[in-house]
Amino acid sequence: MMQYPKIAIPPRSEHLWRYTPWKRIHPTKVEEMPNADHILFSSGEDSAMDDSDEIARSFIHSISSVCKLVALDDELQELDLRCSGHICAGEINVKSQGNSTLIVRISGDAGWTGIRLSGEVKGTLSVAVVNDLSGEGHLLRCEDWAVGRDSTLEFATLSAGGFLNKSDIRVNLTQTGSELRGGIASNGHNSRHDDHHIEITHKSKHTYSSLVMHAACDDSSHSVGTGLLTICEGAGGSDAGQVFRNLLLSEKARAEAIPELEVLADDVKAAHGAASAPVDVNQIHYLTSRGLSREEASALIVEGFLMDAFRHVKNQDVVATLRTRLLVHLECLISG
Repeated sequence: MMQYPKIAIPPRSEHLWRYTPWKRIHPTKVEEMPNADHILFSSGEDSAMDDSDEIARSFIHSISSVCKLVALDDELQELDLRCSGHICAGEINVKSQGNSTLIVRISGDAGWTGIRLSGEVKGTLSVAVVNDLSGEGHLLRCEDWAVGRDSTLEFATLSAGGFLNKSDIRVNLTQTGSELRGGIASNGHNSRHDDHHIEITHKSKHTYSSLVMHAACDDSSHSVGTGLLTICEGAGGSDAGQVFRNLLLSEKARAEAIPELEVLADDVKAAHGAASAPVDVNQIHYLTSRGLSREEASALIVEGFLMDAFRHVKNQDVVATLRTRLLVHLECLISG
C-alpha cells in the first residue's frame, strides 16, 4: 500500500519547502495521483527500494515502475538518462565498493522528471550528476547516501538545465572514518529556478565533511541553497564545514543561501558561511580590453567561479566531465 496519499502536504514554514512549495513542484493537481508515461531505464538489473514517509520520495516511489540496481566495484559507469513524455520517473539503488565512479547525466524534453537515488558506500565512490534538461522542464531529485566505516563519498552536481528544479540531498556519515566531499554548481539564466537542500549528518565519532555550493545567477533567475549540518551526540572528533557563495550577474537575479549548524557533541570542528556579490566590473573591463566580448568575459568568469565549487573533488574523471558540460552550456548561451 503506497504511503503517499496518506502524507500531509508540508507547509511552507518547513525549511525544505519554503522557497519551492510542494504544490509548485508536483506535476499535476496535488489531489491527483498521476502515472509516469516514460521510464528512465529500458534495460539493466532491477532492484527494490522501500517507500518513504517523506512526501517527495514517496511520490517518486509511487509513480516509478522501475528501480535500477547499479553495483560498482573498482569501475566507472555512466548513465545517460534521456527523459521524455509528460511525466518521467525512476529510482536508482547504488551499491559500491572499491574505488568507483558513477556519472549520471539527465537530459531530454520531459515536462516533469522525478529521480530518486539511494546508495551504500564502501570504499570510495565519486558521483557526478549533471542536469541538462531542456529549458521548460521541471525536475524533482531526491538522494539518500549512507557512508560506511573508513569510506568516502564524493558528490558533485552541475545544474544548468530545466526551468524549475528542486533537489533534496541527504548524507549520513554512519561510522568512524566516514567522509563526504561535496560540490554543487548552479548556473541561472532566463527565469530559471534552482533550489538545492542538503542535509549532512555526522552520526559517529571522527567523521568528516566539506560542502561547497556556488551559484551564478543571471537575468531573472533564482537560486536557493539551504544546508543543515548536524553533528550528533557521541560524534566527537568530527570535522565539518559548508560554504555557499552566489554570484549575481543581473539586478533582477536573486539568490538565497541559508546554512544551518546543529552541534550536539564536544571536541568538534564545525563551520559554515554564506556570501553573495555582484560580478566584479574590473574583471569584466580587464577581459574586454583584451579582445573578449562582454558575453565571453562574463562566461569566463562564471566558468572559473562555478568550477571552484569542486575544489575538494579529487576524482579527475568527474571534474573533467563537469568542466566539459559546463563549457558546452556556456557556449550555447553565448551563441543563443
